[in-house]
Amino acid sequence: MMDETSIGGAPGGWVEMDRRHVWHPYTQMLAAPAPVPIARGEGAYLITGDGRRILDAISSWWVTLHGHCHPHIVSAIARQAAELEQVIFAGFTHQPAARLASELAGILPGDIDRVFYSDDGSTAVEIALKMCIGLWANRGERRGRFLALEDAYHGDTFGAMAVSERSVFTRQFSALLFDVTRLPFPADGEPEERFLTAAADELRKGDVAGVIVEPLILGAGGMRPWSPGALARLAALCRANGVPLIADEVMTGFGRTGTMFAVERAEIVPDIICLSKGLSGGFLPFAVTACRPWIYEAFLSDDRSRALFHGHSFTANPLGCAAALASLELFRTEPVMERIASIEAVHRERMAALAASGAVADARVLGTIAAFNLRSDTTGYLSNAAARIVRRGFERGFLLRPLGDVVYIMPPYCTSSHDLHRLHDFLADELSD
Repeated sequence: MMDETSIGGAPGGWVEMDRRHVWHPYTQMLAAPAPVPIARGEGAYLITGDGRRILDAISSWWVTLHGHCHPHIVSAIARQAAELEQVIFAGFTHQPAARLASELAGILPGDIDRVFYSDDGSTAVEIALKMCIGLWANRGERRGRFLALEDAYHGDTFGAMAVSERSVFTRQFSALLFDVTRLPFPADGEPEERFLTAAADELRKGDVAGVIVEPLILGAGGMRPWSPGALARLAALCRANGVPLIADEVMTGFGRTGTMFAVERAEIVPDIICLSKGLSGGFLPFAVTACRPWIYEAFLSDDRSRALFHGHSFTANPLGCAAALASLELFRTEPVMERIASIEAVHRERMAALAASGAVADARVLGTIAAFNLRSDTTGYLSNAAARIVRRGFERGFLLRPLGDVVYIMPPYCTSSHDLHRLHDFLADELSD
């Protein structure tokens, strides 16, 4: 086995190279501490340059499904790299792309059966928005207004930022973003009715190009769940008005909410679905925007100008396709859904106890996602309320990355009950101080 210092010298050398040349995401580089050098991954663990084992409690930004360096996916990528690593996807195809599209069509809800490949979640959203605008343009209508949830987050490219909540993520770019109508977040009870009434009123105006939601739970907006019933009623409103419903399942897809796709809990079929993060098992940047036939058919014409004008150099990259195929195979050959159910059971047991203690606010669970709000005078993404938990957690061997005052757990599916209880024990101890 390769040792931790065999690539690029000792860990201190990596950090110095990084300090001199790298610009990290979501980081104020002037004040940020030195990044932690990670040498390798193994199952639910990351191993630092000095050999420490760190439980990856957030699946490395929500991407790692089956664990780091799962040998089945490693082997699939290696085999594919030896056969075909890349080919232009305009006018060409290859077996991994065709197979993956067919397999996705077999597991996606309802009649979603057309797959457009891209490279990350933000781009998958961009394509979904362009599908909606192009659909209406090809029908001879000029529609560009979208409905989106308050506090939504859909990515960092310009269209994705536009349909995201105006926040610290987007404030500097606001003048360049198109206007979006915000629907009130559908919390249980009366706010849910306000959400549905607002959606119905806006859809009746006849100028909405599409509706985009993160189904059943906001991600960067605070890990806030909402009900399958509200999503089902929204889908019915969209269908009655002939407006596409986009399900941004970049985070929730592939089991995170307890079902393969979050929309399954609401028993709906969105018109467009965006997938990334776990699509490749977390191994490679890779994404899909998939749609129902009526969306695809709106672009079919003898007129080439009515095509969907979007593409990437690495569209349908064979290595990404191979990783995704291997990840899907693991759902068939390993007890993945049972592991997901086990994680959810531990979360529910421990979150119930934490809520009963009164140490936190709004403890909540959806599938493999557990979250709570710290009782703090400061809230929001820029809050430092969780800084001590992050620091002490890392000292104890846990990787956590709260969303301001919101602490969440979203582990790889291979995480053992023993390790998950250790993590919950740590949180309970910290919060009882």
